[in-house]
Amino acid sequence: MVCLGNICRSPLAEGIMKAKSKKYNIDISVDSAGTAAYHVDEMPDPRSIEVARKNGIDITDQRARKFKTEDFHHFDRIYAMDESNYYDLAAQTQTDHEKEKLDMILNVTHPGQNKPVPDPYYGGKDGFDNVFAMLDNACEKIAQEIADLHQAK
Repeated sequence: MVCLGNICRSPLAEGIMKAKSKKYNIDISVDSAGTAAYHVDEMPDPRSIEVARKNGIDITDQRARKFKTEDFHHFDRIYAMDESNYYDLAAQTQTDHEKEKLDMILNVTHPGQNKPVPDPYYGGKDGFDNVFAMLDNACEKIAQEIADLHQAK
């Protein structure tokens, strides 16, 4: 899960996806990062913490980090929150296989539309609620797909 600073959207996506993995009893590794190093080692934005907590998820153990090219080797899927992050990540790919791992997260719920998850940083509390809902829907679908794959094996 990747956004710009790794304090608003991607920490929420990480927390939501971890909660979904428990719900569906799937063993996956979930992490988040930023394309920029603005907030390395900082906790998520207090508004992200609040909206996550309101929805039964604790993200206070997360700390911001910058995306590393090695992440392409450690993860099967890498979801960008918007086009700017997507293009920053795509520029770091070295193979077609790495590029195939990359997608915008809302393409899960709106295939091929490249809709962004809006950055709520400069908005009010409603922005964080809206972002949580978008990410919750996308993560639900991702978790269902992974659970279906595990059951098919």
